[in-house]
Amino acid sequence: MTGSLLFEAIMFLLGAIICVSIAKRLGLSSVIGYLLAGVLIGPYVLGFIGEEGEDILHFAEFGVVMMLFLIGLEIEPKNFWNMRKTILGMGGIQVGGTMLLSYLLFTFLGYDWEVALVISMAVALSSTAIAMQTIKEKGLMETTFGTSAFSILLFQDIIVIFMIGIMPLLSNSNTETQTDGHTESVSLIESLPLVLQTIAIILSVVVIIALGRYVIVPMLRKVAKTDVRELLIAAAFLIVFGISFIMELVGISPALGAFLGGVVLSNSEFKHELESTLEPFKNLLLGLFFMAVGASINFIVIAKSPLTIGGVLIAIIILKAVVLFVTGRVFNLKLDQKLLLTFSLSQVGEFAFVLLSFAFGLNILEQQEMDMLLVITALSMALTPIISIVNERFILPKVGTKESIKRPMDHIAKSQKIILVGFGNFGSTVGRFLRSHGVEATILDQDSNRVDFLRKMGFEVYYGDATRLDLLESAGIAEAKILIIATNRLSVTKAITKIVNEKYPHIELMIRTKNREDAYELLNLGHENFYRESLDTSLALASDVLHKLGFRKYTLKRQVKNFIKYDETSLRRLAKAPKRDEEYIFKARKELKKQEELLDADFKRGIVDFDNHWDSDHIRKALEKSNTKM
Repeated sequence: MTGSLLFEAIMFLLGAIICVSIAKRLGLSSVIGYLLAGVLIGPYVLGFIGEEGEDILHFAEFGVVMMLFLIGLEIEPKNFWNMRKTILGMGGIQVGGTMLLSYLLFTFLGYDWEVALVISMAVALSSTAIAMQTIKEKGLMETTFGTSAFSILLFQDIIVIFMIGIMPLLSNSNTETQTDGHTESVSLIESLPLVLQTIAIILSVVVIIALGRYVIVPMLRKVAKTDVRELLIAAAFLIVFGISFIMELVGISPALGAFLGGVVLSNSEFKHELESTLEPFKNLLLGLFFMAVGASINFIVIAKSPLTIGGVLIAIIILKAVVLFVTGRVFNLKLDQKLLLTFSLSQVGEFAFVLLSFAFGLNILEQQEMDMLLVITALSMALTPIISIVNERFILPKVGTKESIKRPMDHIAKSQKIILVGFGNFGSTVGRFLRSHGVEATILDQDSNRVDFLRKMGFEVYYGDATRLDLLESAGIAEAKILIIATNRLSVTKAITKIVNEKYPHIELMIRTKNREDAYELLNLGHENFYRESLDTSLALASDVLHKLGFRKYTLKRQVKNFIKYDETSLRRLAKAPKRDEEYIFKARKELKKQEELLDADFKRGIVDFDNHWDSDHIRKALEKSNTKM
């Protein structure tokens, strides 16, 4: 509209703030908000962003680059080996099955076999950016669906390397004879014979692995010694951009290079520091990527052949959905988990842009084919959040596990006055301890495979999202006395507490928290009954250490109780203080000193008053001597 870079930046930020806020208020994924914002400000609707939208898309791909680098950091070789059956099995069936059916479809439509093969490779890839963002937002990473989706996406991210490697072999001509309509490539290997191009691509992967081990890690160690945080941030960007640049020079997707770099660094001591440094930038650039995808939807191309594009789009989504559903069935996923997998990964992903552009540069695709396929890819990504909403709102509630299995008649059963949300590691411990004392709890969980297993164990379980009031009511929230929230996501906890407090204020809430920061937020929202998951375990370990040094168990148990009492009091005093300024640091240090003085006084008083028999004579004598001097 104005050509000003500042104006375009304002439009992107304003569009994101307005559309994502509306999407979240309506209970939708942030991805659909970003996509809608991109469509609105793009060249084909309001026109705030013009033809330069394609350049913005290339820049925004750095969000995908960073995301794959961070995914690579999470994949330690040991964990990858443990997941090999799921990754190779589910990923192999999905990619192989989708490629086969897509190849048959496009061959039937009259495309040459080389073109049909390239398109089938692009269609087989789903959107890691959309799927992972949605899974993390909804807290489904630990479910059967979450791990299955991650395995398939991981296999796709790896197989792209080989797809790009073999693509030069499909080219009918050398890059020197490209048509005028094709974009000139800046690849260093473009002048090489096709076989040597493939070898060069494979060698570049080996170079990335060697750089990670023998150059990047030693460099990070030297940077860390300076103790300057800005340098470590600069080093993190240098790693991502440097690897991406190297891969781009040899004609490979920068995102794939970043993924490999992340895997190489996953066992280094800088893993967590790199994750925390790049995470905020990744989220911002991913949002820009989704907006750029929305802006790149070419409505002129759609208007020229709407029936063809619509028909191919629907055929691809259905084709992928069938393969994904069969994949879930082969691996014995429950129906709802299969549906989540089917609707979440049935789109064509961001790597299709890379593959199709690469194929266009090699003269495999014509301009018209390229334009149509790019529009179909963007539309499939834009439709994914909408399809997922239809699945979650209208299909899953009808097919999810709802009926509870009654307990055996010979088992003592009481009325379920307790509802337990989440039956993971924390929730299962709570539930089993209650059950061992004859107290039953109605359990809510989002993993239907886990629900099915729990019912076989005799627990009364409901499948579904506990942030839905209708599910809580079907579980008996109106008659319940206590609601235990054992999930590990603060956003889910806050959503549940909000609807329960509004509709059923008589329910007593008992809430799991991951850490002190979450406890602060819950306190400020007025919740008193919260339980930090690591507190008791940490104190148990410290207590055992002291016992091995000769301290008496009775004294340690009493001191653990005192520590918890003083720490809870301190927590409440610090809850309202700002957490990032000097005032908080001053108050926190003052509280720590006061807490240590109280514990020391309790300890020394307890020696004389109660603890006349010690497991360690030298500790007893030393402390008695200290107390006498006082």
